[in-house]
Amino acid sequence: MLRGDMSEHTKTTGHGGAGRALLWVAILLSVTLLGFVTATAVRNNPIYSDRDANGISKYKFIEACKELSHDTEELTVGAAGQSIPLKTLIEQSAPLKAGDSIHADLEAEPVEIVEATQTIEGGGWSLTAPATVSVHSGGRVNTLGQLPLQCTHDRETGKTTAQLSLPGQ
Repeated sequence: MLRGDMSEHTKTTGHGGAGRALLWVAILLSVTLLGFVTATAVRNNPIYSDRDANGISKYKFIEACKELSHDTEELTVGAAGQSIPLKTLIEQSAPLKAGDSIHADLEAEPVEIVEATQTIEGGGWSLTAPATVSVHSGGRVNTLGQLPLQCTHDRETGKTTAQLSLPGQ
């Protein structure tokens, strides 16, 4: 009697075929939808660019500009047709103390940076965005002001350059 009850509860009914087919249809529809969404997102990506036409991708250009703005030892300021090192310009008003460091940080939002990045005729990129210049001394930050950072990439030379500009220049 115990044996008969066991076999009654373990008997399969065979109704799983329709459910399995429905599951496969749902999986195929999900994969198709995912492919469509991915293709649409790639086409509408604001950072997408023609790397061959401009010498570097838009993303890599923006990242190179950010790195160049942080390299304040090499960053220059364009003034009256000359390039003056940022550090020299700051030290003219007040010498830096031991342990002081200069920072130039892009202040634009990522969306603004992407929108401000434009192609140059003949290939390359150009970006002008505000940068805040400050001196960090220990835990204290002395903000000196905001200057436009002009960054360009020349496709022919493959070189990306960045330079701050004085107001009115």
